[in-house]
Amino acid sequence: MQRRVLLLALLAASASTPAFALLDSLTQGDASRGIKDALSLAATNATGRLGRQDGFWGAPRVRIPLPGMLGTAQQNLQRLGLSQPLDDLQRSLNHAAETTMARAGQLFVAAVRSMTVSDAIGIVRGGDDSATLYLRGRTSTQLTTLLKPPMTTALTHSGAFTLMRGALGQVGMSGQTTSMRAQIIDFSTSKALDGCFAYISDEERAIRRDPVRRTTDILRRVFG
Repeated sequence: MQRRVLLLALLAASASTPAFALLDSLTQGDASRGIKDALSLAATNATGRLGRQDGFWGAPRVRIPLPGMLGTAQQNLQRLGLSQPLDDLQRSLNHAAETTMARAGQLFVAAVRSMTVSDAIGIVRGGDDSATLYLRGRTSTQLTTLLKPPMTTALTHSGAFTLMRGALGQVGMSGQTTSMRAQIIDFSTSKALDGCFAYISDEERAIRRDPVRRTTDILRRVFG
């Protein structure tokens, strides 16, 4: 009777214990290192791809549009063949974003390294983009804050704000220079991160599906 009670108790405990708790410590460590390696590699590859010349501008999927009324004015003027100043501004925004990607890559890798073992266990058994979704959910606000200063510097050095003032004057919005400057910084930062996460998701999916993309022993052990 006592043996039967003990057996039932063990079965109940097993049923209520999360799957990762049943893994040995080595497997948990492998899962954590594997996910961190995969995400670090994905982030490095994604930001490297976006940081090349025309990384944003040359890729319609991640190309950053003009925000709000500027974008609307650009579309209206394109129909008349008069959108060149706004087109130049958009190109400048995208090139500015490309120059921030080295810093963005560092920020992503730092965020990945702060991931806990328990976070990683669930992710390693998840869907093709589960690590990317986790990273986005946990770090978007922080990464936005950290990327804004280099984005502001890049926009300034690219001449985007000078182009913005000229474009605003052309479309009768010269009184909105200050508010539009802040809007462009926020919008460009947000859209740059959107592009990063889109490409990180692609990279994660490739690592999970393609053995050739598993370039380290730990990646092969965890995802093989």
